[in-house]
Amino acid sequence: MTEITYTKYLPLSEATFYVMLSLTQPMHGYAIMQKVEAMSEGQVTLGPGTLYGVFGALEKQALIVKVAEEERRKVYALTELGSKVLAEQVRRLEIMLGNARALKHAS
Repeated sequence: MTEITYTKYLPLSEATFYVMLSLTQPMHGYAIMQKVEAMSEGQVTLGPGTLYGVFGALEKQALIVKVAEEERRKVYALTELGSKVLAEQVRRLEIMLGNARALKHAS
């Protein structure tokens, strides 16, 4: 089994992270925009231009794939590589959060 070099994918921008997190289940663009806003508690709102820019970049990197098209709505899902990259980003964020909490408790 070959080891993935994550440096070419990471770190993910906040918008890209939330789009990938949404795509743990196949979903179309408008549903992703709603889910991202809900998950981020309104901190991240995606417009169509941002969302489709993220889709284009993620498809080019083979991190997501279009799995269906329903009435002009394109449905996307994470690829296996996309799932691994997302898991690595979460691992990195957990380390960062742990460091921040340790610093907070030390002061």
